Amino acid sequence: MTGFTPSAQAFLDARDLLLRHRTDYARAYSEFAWPKLDTFNWALDYFDVMARGNDNPALWIVDDPAGGGTRLSFAQMSGRSSRVANFLREHGVVRGDRLLLMLPNRVELWDVMLAAMKLGAVVLPATTQLSPDDVRERVETGGARYVIVDAAELGKFDALAANVKRISVGAQRDGWIDLSRASEASATFVPDGPTRASDPMLLYFTSGTTSKPKLVQHTHESYPVGHLSTMYWIGLMPGDVHWNISSPGWAKHAWSCFFAPWNAQACVFVYNYARFVPKDTLNALVQCGVTTLCAPPTVWRMLVQEPLATYPVKLREIIGAGEPLNPEIIERVRHAWNITIRDGYGQTETTCQIGNSPGQPVVPGSMGRPLPGYRVELVDPDDQLATEGEIALPLAHRPLGLMTGYANNASATEYAMRNGYYHTSDVAMRREDGSYVYVGRADDVFKSSDYRLSPFELESVLIEHEAIAEAAVVPSPDALRLSVPKAFVIVRQGYEAGPDLAREVFRFSREKLAPYKRIRRLQFSELPKTISGKIRRVELRRREMDRPADTARLPDEYWEEDFPELR
Repeated sequence: MTGFTPSAQAFLDARDLLLRHRTDYARAYSEFAWPKLDTFNWALDYFDVMARGNDNPALWIVDDPAGGGTRLSFAQMSGRSSRVANFLREHGVVRGDRLLLMLPNRVELWDVMLAAMKLGAVVLPATTQLSPDDVRERVETGGARYVIVDAAELGKFDALAANVKRISVGAQRDGWIDLSRASEASATFVPDGPTRASDPMLLYFTSGTTSKPKLVQHTHESYPVGHLSTMYWIGLMPGDVHWNISSPGWAKHAWSCFFAPWNAQACVFVYNYARFVPKDTLNALVQCGVTTLCAPPTVWRMLVQEPLATYPVKLREIIGAGEPLNPEIIERVRHAWNITIRDGYGQTETTCQIGNSPGQPVVPGSMGRPLPGYRVELVDPDDQLATEGEIALPLAHRPLGLMTGYANNASATEYAMRNGYYHTSDVAMRREDGSYVYVGRADDVFKSSDYRLSPFELESVLIEHEAIAEAAVVPSPDALRLSVPKAFVIVRQGYEAGPDLAREVFRFSREKLAPYKRIRRLQFSELPKTISGKIRRVELRRREMDRPADTARLPDEYWEEDFPELR
């Protein structure tokens, strides 16, 4: 390939080093360095140049695994996005304008993302699950001047101020600009000037597991180039068909449905389903020849209920993301397909920081080692180095994939970047082999009888029980022990919540956990979750802390002492 700017060539050199050492972690980690960039626009300087005459598949969206779906080449995506960029420019979009983007997995999502980069506009991705109140709050908080919205969601924007320009996708409506007219625009795009690598490009709302969402700011280098670490973790190669089961609007979608695969010149695959059906997902993997798969724990837990070994998948790499996977699920998949699910760790605020990379032995329960470009420390509450503590990134070695800060909250930025570290608010333990074991959110870890307990560890044991689909563990006040572990659980289909099952779960807990860790209280209950599907333990914890000391058993709640026969 020719025609790359010096910055784009530096990006490619860094990428190619990781591809060469895809299974040699030691060399990749020691030799990799983030490229030094001045002006850089990933969509113009890398994607468009790479896409010239490139008929390899870039995006493949299917609604039925048996059908061909929509398949577009890199060259086609380059041309389409230039048309959209020219169309948006005709309607007033200029460098620095903020666009709220609310689309499902349809081609226009990728068109607009590329087009906004070319223009120097800033995208605020939003999930289609937002309510009208959520929409209004995010438009106002994010300072969006334009909204680009799927036809099915237009009604959520009726209450917006008149000065917000509205662009619809998939249907015409009075007062809305129809994006389909972009096909009439020129496929030749001329930028209005250079883009600084440090210019803002994306503003992501955090999922709000412990607080109101904050606005995470990423730049033209922090996500496009920063996701070289994610590309390495996944193990992507040119020509791969990569499926990331993730909803648009969240950072993980940009991680693995956009930057990581296209950095590697792999094809982004999407199977749109109305309802998740494990058999259909497995059939799609087989029939469409997917080679790399990333899926959240919920999906893996559903997939292992099927006879995996009967599906002749072509998978080379499989990944778990979002929350740590428990070892039992990993072993069941490995037994069926002879492939190990590799865990990793990152945040909306960063790209992938820690991971089990391809070709390396996976230690059960470990989320891996620091990825190329990331130096990781564990610190105690006084920011002193520790073998178990908060995951912290030393700012003296600031990784390119770290956000610039919270765009709407200077005090939160200052707090997160205090004392020379970026603080993740996640706690981990470092093993002697240099791998890291996830412990939990800093706010989730609690003490019981002076022992520190990790909700994640206890939950991982509970969901090994055949009757339990999901579990969340929080401290419940106790006069003797300060607090005791209480589990809120959702029961699998085919099982009945009640005293018999509670007795069985308590017995299971006693068999599997040390006495100081075992579950002492249990409640069959729905679990409060964020829009992105993460459990809000903070809400469950608050319920317990606010509960009067003399409260009788709540509905569907059981205590270990209710079953004297267990003693």
